[in-house]
Amino acid sequence: MPTAVYGNPPADVIETPKGARQLSPLIPGSDDLAQLADASLDEVALLVPPGAVEARFVVAQALRVLMPGGTLTAAAPKDRGGLRLKRTLEGFGCEVAEVSRRHHRICSVERPAALVGLEQAIADGAPRQLASGLWSQPGVFSWERLDPGSELLIKHLPKLKGRGADLGCGIGWLSQKVLSYPEVTSLKLIELDRRAVDCVKRNVQDPRVSLEWADVRGASATLADLDFVVMNPPFHDGGAEDRALGQAFIRAASSSLRKGGSLWLTANRHLPYEAVLGEVFKVVKPVADAGGFKVYEARR
Repeated sequence: MPTAVYGNPPADVIETPKGARQLSPLIPGSDDLAQLADASLDEVALLVPPGAVEARFVVAQALRVLMPGGTLTAAAPKDRGGLRLKRTLEGFGCEVAEVSRRHHRICSVERPAALVGLEQAIADGAPRQLASGLWSQPGVFSWERLDPGSELLIKHLPKLKGRGADLGCGIGWLSQKVLSYPEVTSLKLIELDRRAVDCVKRNVQDPRVSLEWADVRGASATLADLDFVVMNPPFHDGGAEDRALGQAFIRAASSSLRKGGSLWLTANRHLPYEAVLGEVFKVVKPVADAGGFKVYEARR
């Protein structure tokens, strides 16, 4: 019986089917839900992402790949999309059984033979080209525009040179700026979100680039003796703020740099990164502070 799971639903909220294929774009090595054949699965367990457009896209795709009569069990936290989940499924033509447990809404459906509205939901959540010319997709970080933190960093980047990395590269905003400097000889891009990886393949086409779909916290161990690192590190994990995540990125950057190499970092002003910067770098210099964001240069 072919089964799949999207994300890591808590075991006390949804039971993951035995032998389920992982479909989350945030888990390196997973399969791509959008590439699965129609009516190819018997059962799907789904931890629904919080964004409204992204959530409808994922639910629609899950229904698309289920065989008629197949089972979808979908859950979302009440404060991050759970309250609209039943309505979403009913809008696609499903009869929904709903329960509440562990601050989640959990909806179970048998896929009906006829579904409505899937095509529009899939089109709304699909990759598209922005006015900037870059490709992006709902659900990717700051998917519709250059985020203010990265914009501030771009304004203050010096003319970098040598070997570098963009840790958590997103769809490639920072990478494009770095690659505009002819003295940059190579740039390693590492990104956790497969959707962003697929977009950056279109957005950043340069022979100096290598790209890896991976978690920076593990992949950075393969980097050494870099001249520079640029990054706008994430500080949310599973929808909740996780300050340790950005701190781990800073440690990863430090371990990747040669002695004297530099980290260029942007972050929200409230995030407490100064202590870990001072711990793993020899020199830390504030460069900019505007619009709720800050930029630092740190030298190893």
